[in-house]
Amino acid sequence: MPVGWKLQISRPELAELGEMVDDGYPNETCGLLLGMQLDTRVEVQSVRQARNLNTVRAHDRFELDPLDMLSAESEARATGLEIIGIWHSHPDHPARPSEADRRAAWKGWSYMILSVEKHGVVDVRSWRLTEELQFIEEELEQ
Repeated sequence: MPVGWKLQISRPELAELGEMVDDGYPNETCGLLLGMQLDTRVEVQSVRQARNLNTVRAHDRFELDPLDMLSAESEARATGLEIIGIWHSHPDHPARPSEADRRAAWKGWSYMILSVEKHGVVDVRSWRLTEELQFIEEELEQ
């Protein structure tokens, strides 16, 4: 996998994500990133929230609702986009992927993590799974 992946997202999309994770705090919130992949650059055009089906450990785990994923996939196709990744929050934890995140990740997608505390988002980072099944960080561009 090439080094130097970049994820481009607009300030309004980041603000929308911030509102969703603030509203979901202290539980993990999750959703999908819609856009395009161009070489080693990923452009986020739209963000969609999905239901977190993990009710037992919602404070530190997420399970993205497959119906929400299908809906986002239909929307992406209709607008000439594709699902390019997943976003989720880490309440009161760093914006670094956990082992559970790594086990559930797919190669070729971006994984944006928003670290959120009681008073709002404190960090946003994006990651990509390598062929060796390890995460590398993507540069975040606004």
